[in-house]
Amino acid sequence: MALSLSERAAQHVAGFLARRGKGLGVRLAVKTAGCSGMAYKLEFVDTANEADLVFESHGVKIFTDPKSLPYIDGTELDYAKEGLNEGFKFNNPNVKNECGCGESFHV
Repeated sequence: MALSLSERAAQHVAGFLARRGKGLGVRLAVKTAGCSGMAYKLEFVDTANEADLVFESHGVKIFTDPKSLPYIDGTELDYAKEGLNEGFKFNNPNVKNECGCGESFHV
């Protein structure tokens, strides 16, 4: 079981944490949403929860909860710039289907 960041994503997160002046890392989780059933939830972590699972990639900590991990296990979070668009991309090997808008997925 593991979550990881690409080097580019880790640099991006580390830069954000430095500009914020606080934070332990990022939380990657899933929530019920969208037309395919689940959506990713990504947020900064200032305080860890007791039940959190913690992974480290390129010097950045990634937190998740035990309920989300089966849906995102093996996921690599990347950061990409494509033309005028830039943002995080979720490379999740568990995804079976994604909705047309790309906001939700099904495993």
